[in-house]
Amino acid sequence: MNPPPADPLRTTVHWLARHTRFPAFRLEKRAELLLCAAALAAAEDEAGGRRFLVQSRDVAKDAAQRAHAQRRSHAHFKSDNSAKV
Repeated sequence: MNPPPADPLRTTVHWLARHTRFPAFRLEKRAELLLCAAALAAAEDEAGGRRFLVQSRDVAKDAAQRAHAQRRSHAHFKSDNSAKV
């Protein structure tokens, strides 16, 4: 048996031919539209290459950076000599 083609649109047409005897018998127009939209979305994902995942924030790192900035601001405030004339 031949392996299925890699193209999502061809895969969808092969699936339709196997399970619904396409093109002799057709699904409802909305069902075919839904299958084609899913195939196009799969083709777009495949063409896009890798997926970008949303990274969660590192709460400990953020807190450490805020604390460091706070310490720096206090140090600069205490050693501010610009008011002297």
